[in-house]
Amino acid sequence: MIGGGWKVSELAVAMNGEVHGDAKLSVRQVLTDSRRLSFPEDTVFFALKSLKNDGHRYIPELFTKGVRVFVVDHLPQVHRDKATFIIVRDTVEALQLAAADWRKRFNLPVLGITGSNGKTVVKEWIYELLESEFRIVRSPRSYNSQVGVPLSLFHIRKSHQLGVFEAGISQVGEMEKLEQMIHPEWGIFTNI
Repeated sequence: MIGGGWKVSELAVAMNGEVHGDAKLSVRQVLTDSRRLSFPEDTVFFALKSLKNDGHRYIPELFTKGVRVFVVDHLPQVHRDKATFIIVRDTVEALQLAAADWRKRFNLPVLGITGSNGKTVVKEWIYELLESEFRIVRSPRSYNSQVGVPLSLFHIRKSHQLGVFEAGISQVGEMEKLEQMIHPEWGIFTNI
């Protein structure tokens, strides 16, 4: 959930996207997995593509369930005049740009944790050690990927005093993208 919400027009600017539809709508929920829909009227669905799947194919189903705002890399043939689409170059990159914009809204010290293994354990230890002194936002579970990190960052609220986020990489160049989103003040390398 995005606390306070985002106007579609603001979200489009953050992602370098073009709005097709009602730019005045607001969203409060970010969805990348169609099976996890909770509040359709407040949701923006990012139609992510992977080697095995294409989120664009879930647009008709989600529209039927009440979602009206979609981030896409092309304007789909269905619901063109009934939904709002933010058209971007790459939907994963757009998700990352939106998360980086969300992170910049908060003057929050952040600890980034990376390494070949042990990231989640170290993150949870730090949380356990500091939770009685600080209101901490942290990566849920092992959300440390190019998609997981943005979803983690959307949990930041004004009430938080410290952020603890994992960053995992599997390809060259991914750490730079994660760093631009997380923007940590401190870093921990677990095991390389």
